[in-house]
Amino acid sequence: MQTIRHPTSGLTSYHFGQPGGRKAYIQAALHADEVPAMLVAQSLRTRLHLLEQQGRVSGEVVLVPAANPLGLAQVINERPFGRFDLATGINYNRGYPQLGAPLAQALHGRLGPDAQANVRLVREQLRAQVAAWQPASDVNALKKTLLALAIDADVVLDLHCDNEAALHIYASSGQVAELEPLARLMHASALLHSSVAGGDPFDEACFRPWAELAAQLAPGTPLPLACLAATVELRGETQVDYATAALDADAILRFLSLQGIVQMDAFELPPASCRATPLEGTQRLDAPHAGMLVYLRALGDTVAAGDAIVDLIDPASGHTTTLRAGVDGVFFARLSHRYVIRGMNVGKIAGVHPIREGNLLSL
Repeated sequence: MQTIRHPTSGLTSYHFGQPGGRKAYIQAALHADEVPAMLVAQSLRTRLHLLEQQGRVSGEVVLVPAANPLGLAQVINERPFGRFDLATGINYNRGYPQLGAPLAQALHGRLGPDAQANVRLVREQLRAQVAAWQPASDVNALKKTLLALAIDADVVLDLHCDNEAALHIYASSGQVAELEPLARLMHASALLHSSVAGGDPFDEACFRPWAELAAQLAPGTPLPLACLAATVELRGETQVDYATAALDADAILRFLSLQGIVQMDAFELPPASCRATPLEGTQRLDAPHAGMLVYLRALGDTVAAGDAIVDLIDPASGHTTTLRAGVDGVFFARLSHRYVIRGMNVGKIAGVHPIREGNLLSL
C-alpha cells in the first residue's frame, strides 16, 4: 500500500496493486460529513491491504477515504456542514469540467480501427486535459486533484449517503447492465439512471467524455465506454455501524472482482432487489406548508399512486395534509428531521415512467 498526501488539496490517497492493469478509483464523502461512506472506506482500506499482501490485487485500486477536507473543516452551530462551500455556495459535487468537446477536438483524426489503441489515446488526452486545468480557487484545486486521480480509471465509485434513505445508486443510462451486479451485491432499493443528470457531478465528469466522443465517431472507429462510473448512496447519515460498513465493503470488493481488479473467493450474485428506473421518473414530495412530519411508509416500500406517504401537521392549528404518491414505485428517501418549512423536499419515490426533465439532481 502506498500512501500519498496531496498538499495543494489536503487529500490523502491510498494506492494498492500496480499501475498498468485495470484500475478502480473509489472516493468517500465528497459532501464531507457523510460518515457511512467514510466508515466503508476504512473497511475497504483494511481489506485491500490484506488482499494486496495475499497477492490478490490484480490491477490497481486508488482509495480516497475522506474526499473533502475543505468541507470537513466547515461547522455551523456545532454541526458539520460540508455539502456546499460556505464562501461561494457551490455544491462540492457539482460544476466539474465538461471534457467531451475539447477531447473530441484534440483527438480529431487521430483515432483508428484499433479499439484498445483508441482507449489508450483517450486516457492519455484526458490526463493531459486535467493536468492543464489551472484552478483559481481552493474548491477547484480540490476538484482537480480528485479528477486527476480518477480520470483514467476503468471503474469509478463515488460513495455518499443521503439524509435518511434506503441504499440507492445513480448511474448512466448506457451503463445500467454493467452496474446491475453492483446493485444486486449491495441490495440496492433503487438503481436510478439518466444520460445527463444536470449540474455536472463528479461521476459524469469521468464517464461522459467517453460517451460523447463515441457518439461522434464513424463506424470504423471503435471506442468502448471504458469508464464505468456510479454514485452510491449508502443509506442515511446516522446509519453508522461496523457490521453494515463491512458488508458494504465486501459487496464493493466482490464487484471489483467481477471487473478483474481484485481476486475474491467464489460467490453467487444475490437476486435483484430493485429494477433500474429512469431518474426522470423520480417523484419529489415537497411540503406545501410548514409542519411536523409523520411518515406512514417505511423506506424501501413499494407504493402505488395514491398511497399515503407522510402526514404534514400544522403544530398550531392541527391542520393535516397527507402527501400521497403520484407514481407507482419505491419510496427510497426522506428526511431525518421531522419539522419542515414550506417547499422543503420530504421524500422521493423511484417511478418507472419519466415525469421530469432538466436538472434532475437536488442542489
